[in-house]
Amino acid sequence: MSIDPEAPVRRTYSYLGPAGTFTESALAQVPEAREQIWRPVRNVGEALADVVEGRSDAAMIAIENSVDGGVSTAQDALATMPGLRIVGEYLVPVNFVLVARPGVRLEDVTLIAAHPVAYAQCLQWLSEKLPEHAHIPAASNVASAVGIIDGVSDAQAAIAPPGILEHYDLELLAEGIGDNVNAVTRFVLVSRTVAAPAPTGADKTSLIVELPEEYPGALLELLEQFATRGINLSLLASRPIGDELGRYRFVIDADGHIEDERMADALLGLRRFSPKVIFLGSYPRADRAIVHYPERYSDDVFVEARDWLRGLISGEPDA
Repeated sequence: MSIDPEAPVRRTYSYLGPAGTFTESALAQVPEAREQIWRPVRNVGEALADVVEGRSDAAMIAIENSVDGGVSTAQDALATMPGLRIVGEYLVPVNFVLVARPGVRLEDVTLIAAHPVAYAQCLQWLSEKLPEHAHIPAASNVASAVGIIDGVSDAQAAIAPPGILEHYDLELLAEGIGDNVNAVTRFVLVSRTVAAPAPTGADKTSLIVELPEEYPGALLELLEQFATRGINLSLLASRPIGDELGRYRFVIDADGHIEDERMADALLGLRRFSPKVIFLGSYPRADRAIVHYPERYSDDVFVEARDWLRGLISGEPDA
């Protein structure tokens, strides 16, 4: 078979599989990923390793949940795997359905397979509708449903994402069973290190910053790098570095772009303060909300201040 040398090369995207996961729903939001190769993997580490080692061009991973907070496995992987850059973020509503093999009725269900996180987010509904049920933990939201299809699970029903119904022959017993109707998971698309896309005015910058040796006020000093430049933080999460007790790194999402004067100045301050700063990327916010800040922190103010200092150094007369 001959290969057309002018045919476009298809890109490969890794995501937490199998088909039907929330991660697949996030990847479906990426216009440039459509009609490309989607590579299902078993965990976040494998997805990011695909990118680092060149098997994939990018990976979609969950980074934060509005109910459970930051995804620690993803945060730790980004802190320890060099050569990665976040290039976009995507939001997926977290809705759950209760499914079973065809013919099973809701009143037949006494044993439910579910990932522990999904189970915890549906417990109120389950306690009301199936008060005498028991729970079997599953490895993932999709695995819970696949197990009852394959017969390897003793459960009569499973908690799964709505997308599962597009890929498997299952009976829908109930939908919208999550206790928090506003639950959302935030996903990020990660590539190898590239230049940040141009600022849009509705951007976010992600960083991982280690504190220097422990002393009173160290965290306050870190936060002041942003506060004194008018930068809002939408995420601040601590993770242990792991080499000894009491040593932490902080995962940070800051409103703005690295090309903004105030953000660039904050990064310079962090670099002087911290033994290790990992720049994960500046990228458009998923909600496209314009970042607002006081006028005294505009780019023009920073540029004018630098010009003023330069004039003082060169001996120019005061204006």
